Amino acid sequence: MTQSCLYIGQVMHRRLIPFGHRFAYRVFSLWLDLDEIPSLATRLRWFAHNRFNLFSFHDRDHGRRDGSALRPWIEGLLGARGVDLAGGRIALLCFPRVLGYVFNPLTIFFCWDGAGALRAIVYEVKNTFGEQHCYVLPVESHRRPFQPILQRCDKRFHVSPFIGMSATYRFRLVEPGEKLSILIRQGTPAGELLIVTHTARRAALDDAGLIEAFLSHPLVTLKVVCGIHWEALKLWLKGARYHAKPARPERELST
Repeated sequence: MTQSCLYIGQVMHRRLIPFGHRFAYRVFSLWLDLDEIPSLATRLRWFAHNRFNLFSFHDRDHGRRDGSALRPWIEGLLGARGVDLAGGRIALLCFPRVLGYVFNPLTIFFCWDGAGALRAIVYEVKNTFGEQHCYVLPVESHRRPFQPILQRCDKRFHVSPFIGMSATYRFRLVEPGEKLSILIRQGTPAGELLIVTHTARRAALDDAGLIEAFLSHPLVTLKVVCGIHWEALKLWLKGARYHAKPARPERELST
């Protein structure tokens, strides 16, 4: 049975301080088992791997960004943390390329070991300056299956010019199934600043589902970039404090 699917839903951002600001956008995402991507590209008319199509997934959009295979990259990241997946499943949640264009503010890799236990999550973050940073976070070994995953890390990578670097991320996720539920809280010394949610329902990843997603969410990846700049303009007009972009981190990952 194919593990890969579509998730149809919405992303919501809610800023809490020093003033309120909220927006929500309808989106759809790909949920891809890394080992299934080549066969999906063979079976599906409207989906391609490393080449142009209505929808496509390119290895060079992730990981080392050089087109190399993603599984060895993920296994290397986790091996450095002492986590051996022993050939277990790796799946990622991301936006697809649509007519050749994509921007993924956040790609999430879920990593299971050979026994089927979720061992780690990798949060791959991109900013609009063309930079990328990964947060590699282990999953607690005593967590029961489908119990919410709670993680946290300090912010190490510049994303928004209206949010400073003195911040901490707190994540709450459940293993994706029929529904998707992701909650990210960003705290600062002044208090909780931002709440982000991504909620969605599972849909089949087939030709009919891809066409339906394209018609109901036209040019979704372009909408993501336009939405980022539109909401930034509204924050600026509300008087949000501007933070100059710091130098990029020396390391491209945090643990």
